Amino acid sequence: MIHKKSESPVPPDLLQLLLRPISDAGSALTRLDERIGRSPVGEGWIERTHFADACASLWIDGELVHLEDLVLHDATKDIRTPTHELTIARDVLKTRRRIAAQTPGWALSPDGLRSLRGQAASEALNGAAASSDDEPADDGAIGGGHGENGDVDESVSLPGVDYAAIDALLARSNAAIEQAKTLGSAKSARAREKDPLVYDLDWDEDARLEEWRAVVRQAENLPPVLQALVALDAWNALSVLQHAPWLGRLLSSSILRQAGLTTAAHLTAINLGLKTIPVDRRRHRNRETRLLAVTHGLIAAAEIGLKEHDRLLLAKTMMERKLVGRRTSSKLPQLIELVISRPLVSAGMIAKELEVTPRAALRIVEELGLREMTGRGRFRAWGSSNP
Repeated sequence: MIHKKSESPVPPDLLQLLLRPISDAGSALTRLDERIGRSPVGEGWIERTHFADACASLWIDGELVHLEDLVLHDATKDIRTPTHELTIARDVLKTRRRIAAQTPGWALSPDGLRSLRGQAASEALNGAAASSDDEPADDGAIGGGHGENGDVDESVSLPGVDYAAIDALLARSNAAIEQAKTLGSAKSARAREKDPLVYDLDWDEDARLEEWRAVVRQAENLPPVLQALVALDAWNALSVLQHAPWLGRLLSSSILRQAGLTTAAHLTAINLGLKTIPVDRRRHRNRETRLLAVTHGLIAAAEIGLKEHDRLLLAKTMMERKLVGRRTSSKLPQLIELVISRPLVSAGMIAKELEVTPRAALRIVEELGLREMTGRGRFRAWGSSNP
């Protein structure tokens, strides 16, 4: 049973108060999207934003994940055992990439929501199990001694072959197979049941999700930014998913993308913007204060994105100056693209992407003059030299 009920989308007095902030947020996001869509570092900026926003998402939920650890974990170049928080950050990162790779309306569709909640894989497994149960068992002849009905064909009986023993063995095998199917179905049913030590059994996620979707439908005629604000506030108020509060922020970004405020490849980094807003404003009891806080977070996200884009563009320009006089077979251009698309790179990552040896990767790093980011003697990582 759901104890928290969603409020009406936006009362008229609140709408009047939010008109100017949401207009500013929409203009800032549109300006950023235009810059990214025409930029030579646009793709690298988007990939970097995925990493930064995933770390910011954990920060908002009260956990700390270092950007360096997430980059190395994503590249399977971990230098230590991944923590539980790092695993969640990786899930956020993969979900952002998945949403950005799909069509704009996919994340908010029933199939998209079901897939993002992790139900698609279990349903596919159940369907495969059901189809295998429906298939007739193949009790074909062994050694040509059985007819079409499984009876022994005396006309082709071989001397010295005990067909009765073979029939008994087949019967025992079929019984064992049926028992294994029954046990497997029981185990699958138990696996689908939620562990009471991990989940609150009274927490009806399906009902909460349907109530959240009803709020989103009510806000369809509002401006895109206001739709995202209402959807995110309703998600937090209803606490839709017990163990994935971060998904609501990605779905709010998808609303902006579906409405055409951002391009298909650009998913607004809401978490980065909300990180700059004090927690007492983001979680204030007054709905007006909460919505204004999220609006200011969107404006901050656009400003941070513009600054990061300009920094990346300047860094790429400076690094490309070192390509003058290089051979056409040089690996430096590929290294520049890799550095632009990652917050930092390690020797293993460079060796894998450029298909060179780790020693050659270190030499190329020295030629490009990248800045060492970790301050370590071992397991070092580098980033763009332009601060």
